[in-house]
Amino acid sequence: MPARTCAGVPTFLNSAPTGMHRMVPLAVTMTQKPTHTSLFLSLATALGFLSCLPTSAYAQDGTALTLGTVQVTTEGARERNAHSIFSSVDVIGGDLLQSQRVEHSWELLMNAPGVQVTQFKMGTDAGRFSFRGFNGEGRINAVKLLIDGIPSNDNAGGMPYLDAVWPLDITAVQIVRGTNDARYGLNAIAGDVNVFTREGGNDGQLSVTAGSFGTLDVQLAKGFEQGPWTQNYFVGWRQSDGERDHADATQRSFAGKWFYTATDDAWRAGLTTRYYKNAALEAGYLSYPEIRSDPKQSPDYAKDDRSERETRQTALHADGRIGAAWTWAGKAYQNDYRNQRWVTFTEGGAQQERRNDETHRGLILNATWRPDTALAELVMDIGMDGQWQDNTAQRFRTVRRQRQTTLRDWEFDLDTRGAYVQAVIRPIDRLKLVPAYRVDRIYGHFTDVAAGTTAPVYDYGLIKQPKFSASYALSEAVVAYANWGRTFQIGAGNAAYRTQTGNLAPSINEGWEAGLKWSPAAHLQTRIAIWEQTASDEVATILGVNGTVGSNEVGNVGQTRRRGWDLQANWQPAAYWRAWASYSRQKATIEVPDPSAPATAGRQIENVPNWLASAGVEFTPTDDWSFSAWGNGQGDYYVERTNTLGRYGGYALLNLSAAYRLDTRNQLALQLKNATDRAYLYAWYDSGASGYSPGDGRALYLTWTREL
Repeated sequence: MPARTCAGVPTFLNSAPTGMHRMVPLAVTMTQKPTHTSLFLSLATALGFLSCLPTSAYAQDGTALTLGTVQVTTEGARERNAHSIFSSVDVIGGDLLQSQRVEHSWELLMNAPGVQVTQFKMGTDAGRFSFRGFNGEGRINAVKLLIDGIPSNDNAGGMPYLDAVWPLDITAVQIVRGTNDARYGLNAIAGDVNVFTREGGNDGQLSVTAGSFGTLDVQLAKGFEQGPWTQNYFVGWRQSDGERDHADATQRSFAGKWFYTATDDAWRAGLTTRYYKNAALEAGYLSYPEIRSDPKQSPDYAKDDRSERETRQTALHADGRIGAAWTWAGKAYQNDYRNQRWVTFTEGGAQQERRNDETHRGLILNATWRPDTALAELVMDIGMDGQWQDNTAQRFRTVRRQRQTTLRDWEFDLDTRGAYVQAVIRPIDRLKLVPAYRVDRIYGHFTDVAAGTTAPVYDYGLIKQPKFSASYALSEAVVAYANWGRTFQIGAGNAAYRTQTGNLAPSINEGWEAGLKWSPAAHLQTRIAIWEQTASDEVATILGVNGTVGSNEVGNVGQTRRRGWDLQANWQPAAYWRAWASYSRQKATIEVPDPSAPATAGRQIENVPNWLASAGVEFTPTDDWSFSAWGNGQGDYYVERTNTLGRYGGYALLNLSAAYRLDTRNQLALQLKNATDRAYLYAWYDSGASGYSPGDGRALYLTWTREL
């Protein structure tokens, strides 16, 4: 009997063997060097196969995947509805995040598909997350972070403000990967992450956690809602000795929200504020022999190392509607970041004091128009934003935290202006087209106080970023999508200013993605995507761990290419259990190297593992008991760009949890982190020096939670 053919599938695909073998070319192709033709054929194969499968439910509108329960708020709903027009979007609900025992909130992203979490475990500079083939080293910070829609990166693109948002206060985390989100410019090289916190309601929670490494964690979140007024408060305190010697830390956090909504719901206005402080000792980096012999030790040269970080965020919010077709929103904010760190990176290096003092003020305005039209859907979105940065960056060579020599004394302002226009056009029910265009302009001035020199910002000109996305519903259960777009990168610190003769253009990142979202039933969501991103002239900050770098703090990497594929599935067949899994392959290579580094041609970029994975399952057999297991892992990575010093950093971690509800308001939960006591590490190499930081071993925590 001849093989069954499917309508709409190319003949050469129908002649392939039947069954799941039609999915094989995608995985095979991406383990080798992909070509545009091979990627298209692989995706077409998957499209043809999935569109022929029987369906039992309609696919969700859009291409986002949601894991967990998301509390719908006025602010959050608007942001998430905007994201539904994009591509590889993931929303993680607060119920999965609030129960997590973490030292820092960036650890929550370990559950996120395709996200790499880099763990330094050093005082206030404890870690970062990244994705799409970028690492979290700090050389290139490629992710735009927002907290309740407020930009929350420092000047270098780092994420110090994320530490201020604790799990019990989070209602959802939304991750947008790719280059096609027109709303954000600066720092959005590979995508953006928006963290939403509690808003409204008369509920609340108190949690107290005690456990390994001398940990005591107290979090209190409470909302008050009466008539048009809502108030929300959060207070957190966390003390830990750390698993390693000389790793004590004390963190404090406070947040408040106050909103008023007009009686006819025509407008809403509010004030938000958030404060955080962390005082921590630094255990210091170890050599490889030291980490193998005793990973809990702290080297003697780090005994005087410590750090203190303080952040504040204050914002005014307003939004509303005009008639039936227009909605608008505006935000004005100020971010304050203070960090003082005494650090010695290697035994032969000198101690440094690194001090950063930054104040960023910003304004965001946008409007959305939904006219009556003969089309299935038409939405126009326009917006503009500006940010004004005042930054100080100082470094001193110190002995036992006493200043000896000035290594750096910079004062600089960096101002950005951006605007975008975007349309969502659905000419028929199955097809959605999203053209968009964004422009940015950079201004600023730099002063080297120690040297007595000044410099203007590079004349980057008008940075133009066209973008386009499309999705098509192949059937009730299958949505195919593709997108293309440009983002940009400029230097951090003094690297954005013309301290030397000549001009520098921004590095243009151009990326595309194609994928499928398949929802065969209401309780099952899956997605597969292939992607690629290139940079015209990528630059990276020279970290200069021992303070020996010259006046220019940036190095040219060259033309780069990042590519990969992602597989994801979320499954909740019944109210009492759910499961999820994701697997990502990625490779970041230097296509055309910096002329001074020919040995890096064709080599992989440092600290980028070739695979990332996460998975979990939750089971609630009764109303009182619940059990969960989850984990994540990544492959080894090279530590420098010639790929000659070996690979490090791979791991696979398992976590377990059991919770028992004592009554309607009280619950006890036991959480076992790194249940198999897997030894793993973070490794770095820079400026001829290297170091290693061990990850935490097995740890047990007991949490009491009370509903308020």
